[in-house]
Amino acid sequence: MIAEVETKELKSAVKKFFGFNGFKGNQEDIIKSLLNGNDTFVIMPTGGGKSLCYQLPALLSEGTAIVVSPLIALMKNQVDAIRGFSNETGIAHFLNSSLNKGDILQVKKDVLSGKTKLLYIAPETLTKEDNLSFFKEIKISFFAVDEAHCISEWGHDFRPEYRRIRPMIDMVGGVPVMALTATATPKVQQDIQKNLGMLGADVFKSSFNRDNLYYDIRPKQNPIKEIIKYVKQNSGKSGIVYCLSRKKVEEIAEALQVNGVRAAPYHAGLDAKERAKTQDAFLMEDLHVIVATIAFGMGIDKPDVRFVIHHDIPKSLEGYYQETGRAGRDGGEGKCVTFYSYDDIMKLEKFMKDKPVAEQEIGKQMLQETASYAETSSCRRKFLLHYFGEEFDDVRCNGMCDNCRHPKKKFEAKDDLALALQAVVESKEKHKIKDIINILTGTLTATGKSYKHNALKTWGKGTEDDKDEKFWQAVMRQAIVNNFLNKDIESYGVLRMTDKGKAFLKKPESIKFTRDHDYVNGSKDQDDDVVIASGKGGGATDQTLYTMLKDLVKKEAKKVNLPPYVIFQETSLEEMATQYPVTLQELAKISGVGQGKAVKYGKQFVELIKKYVEENEIERPVDMVIKSVVNKSGLKVYIIQNIDRKISLPDMAKSKNLTLPKLLTEIETIVESGTKVNINYYADDIMDEERQDEILDYLKETQVDDIQAALKELGENEYSEEEVRVMRIKFLSDFGN
Repeated sequence: MIAEVETKELKSAVKKFFGFNGFKGNQEDIIKSLLNGNDTFVIMPTGGGKSLCYQLPALLSEGTAIVVSPLIALMKNQVDAIRGFSNETGIAHFLNSSLNKGDILQVKKDVLSGKTKLLYIAPETLTKEDNLSFFKEIKISFFAVDEAHCISEWGHDFRPEYRRIRPMIDMVGGVPVMALTATATPKVQQDIQKNLGMLGADVFKSSFNRDNLYYDIRPKQNPIKEIIKYVKQNSGKSGIVYCLSRKKVEEIAEALQVNGVRAAPYHAGLDAKERAKTQDAFLMEDLHVIVATIAFGMGIDKPDVRFVIHHDIPKSLEGYYQETGRAGRDGGEGKCVTFYSYDDIMKLEKFMKDKPVAEQEIGKQMLQETASYAETSSCRRKFLLHYFGEEFDDVRCNGMCDNCRHPKKKFEAKDDLALALQAVVESKEKHKIKDIINILTGTLTATGKSYKHNALKTWGKGTEDDKDEKFWQAVMRQAIVNNFLNKDIESYGVLRMTDKGKAFLKKPESIKFTRDHDYVNGSKDQDDDVVIASGKGGGATDQTLYTMLKDLVKKEAKKVNLPPYVIFQETSLEEMATQYPVTLQELAKISGVGQGKAVKYGKQFVELIKKYVEENEIERPVDMVIKSVVNKSGLKVYIIQNIDRKISLPDMAKSKNLTLPKLLTEIETIVESGTKVNINYYADDIMDEERQDEILDYLKETQVDDIQAALKELGENEYSEEEVRVMRIKFLSDFGN
């Protein structure tokens, strides 16, 4: 160690090794603390420059610094970065399960020779007997425990093996220890210090405020489509999309790829080579977007990530803060968009049900903090910083969160909250949210009957001023989030009164709740293509254009002597009048059109729309349509394949556990979306040529697309609904597609 380190020496060293002219924040004091032989605890937000706090001391000290790090990807990234500043490849190494025997021998050789100043290891590596013996042979300058929150059960990424680090350090020998984390509440901070035996450490805590990050929570409605829309609006920018499940990661990555975005999935289910390749491609900007589980990003030093999107709300605010912290590390733009539904909180609570009670309590508390953050109407920055033990004046947010930029509407909820709590008490704290809402709205269910809920004083009292189920869901949710009520996981979500709730009922006082977003309804991702519009359309049908398109479809239908609906159905025309497709390629993406119809009938339509757009100076979105990924295992593909194989429709329906009418509906949907199918074989099976011709003649002549009207005209006793529907499918497919 260097006895007393001069500022001048350090500035010279940081310039020589890293090319920096000086230090950020309290980096210099942190480095001096470690070089002077003190245990040092660093709490610094992502992008604050934590890595330099141990990298520079390692380069200046005699021996090798051991850096305990949780992820192979993180180690590789850090080692590559250090090697980039030096002519000596052996200056930094990692020692983990990804290395073969030859690699391990080379690492140990470089360490023993004194070349290696930084050796990154996984906590599991530290505990192996042969590694411990090796560490006892070498000169260790200090231990650095990165991502130290992994030690704490109250941290967002708890790893049991982290709690075994201190005994291993003691076995190797007494050297200074540095712990580093980007997120630590006071409780987590204490837990880390206690477990690492560094209660007397020098503690350096930087401000958690990242003033360049914009925090935005959105209702989780069609999140995949919204994510694609957002990414395409930020075309060319680097971003990360986080999901809780591997399946969702794959799904979103594929959807982005289909829509022309250079994206790739990243999760623990992929092999190490694939993950490393993806990470490198992201750093080299061959990929713009990584879709990942939380396995990605810890310590990834990419300064220009411009957005971080959460498809699912993280399990804790520490996790949220660290993941969003990967945006805008260079001080530039950093957008943090999270899709939130209270249903997700409920799902995560259910997943905890089989865990030990102590773990459940910790997890539940973290989730409630996260829900409170998502649903707060106050400054998000102030809420986050308060959680990390830092005071903040929300005026300083400068509109850098959705609540400060677009304040939510609030209402006086004193009486509503009191009524909801009274219903919980009256029903003896035995029921879930849904049952309490049924009491308040006077909705009698089987549960309500058996418990005689209609005899309660609060029965039906919540229907004044047009208050409905949705209103009461918001009240109940915010009552839980604000700790007036508690949901008992062990009892499947039964509501219990808290002390705060009991005190409120005794003496109700003014409280404001919000009535803005619907956070109850969960994710809705349809299979159909979803179209995005901006400008004049803004998602609403342009009535003038719609009328013009209706006139055109009638005119074109007359030319080919067909009913207008065979060419384009009204729903397709409405979508055209909302989205303004001006090329055949764009028209093909309108639902109910498809490539065949676009080529067959589309030329006149796109010409009309193009002229209309130019004359009225309508702003069209650059990317009009979001393409959906074909569900390869879906019913649609099964039906098309089996029609090609000429399988009878009743057999097909039976194998998929459908009724025949339901199967016909599915085939109608396929045909109406512009896909051609050939069910002549089945039509021939169930009726002769004369009957087929009679139905076809009717369909050609009528202007009304209505099965019941057709049956009435043809004679309900003579023709079955099945026959008419089969011939309509044949007619639309032959003439329309």
